Amino acid sequence: MRCPLCKSMESSALFHIDKQREYYRCSLCDLTFVPPSQLPSQEAEKAEYDQHQNSPDDLGYRKFLSRLFTPLQTRINSKSHGLDFGSGPGPTLSVMFEEAGHTISLFDPFYAPDTRELTRQYDFITASEVVEHFHDPAREFALLWSLLKSGGWLGIMTKLALDKTAFSQWHYKNDPTHVCFYSEKTMEWLAETLQAEILMIGNDVILFQNSKA
Repeated sequence: MRCPLCKSMESSALFHIDKQREYYRCSLCDLTFVPPSQLPSQEAEKAEYDQHQNSPDDLGYRKFLSRLFTPLQTRINSKSHGLDFGSGPGPTLSVMFEEAGHTISLFDPFYAPDTRELTRQYDFITASEVVEHFHDPAREFALLWSLLKSGGWLGIMTKLALDKTAFSQWHYKNDPTHVCFYSEKTMEWLAETLQAEILMIGNDVILFQNSKA
């Protein structure tokens, strides 16, 4: 089973099975992932996303997003240009950054599919509750990193996977569109691979800075 992040062919082993599917964990980068044969179709993905009721008018949702917004906002320059990657059916994080004086572009393969937004360079990129949906995380992270200016920030929000016992009882894995699960070790491996500075905040926010000149 090839790991979809580090692409190792020999490091992944069966980690957990539930009623819906199997999960493998890579001993090299520590990614836990669903095998390709059990990934949801695009139609099934969109049907699940269409049920989301997120909105900028939802104060509770704004509070949830503030866990990413606040630490990232304090680290970027005023009037920066950002990309909300995977903005979803009810973009809200982008509204919060616009209210703070920044310019935001949107990209989402289902709801904002203008690929011209993926040909520009950005001061910061956000991916809130997005990376767990990646079918090919190696390709997706390489894309995001290529869009980031030197000194720019990539802000991620995703729940981090723990040990086998905790994983077996974890509600987060039950969403059929969640197919990649990252641990602290995974994020550290990713930072080393990208040659990025990394900052972990709480148990679900990770900031990467492109410090290469």
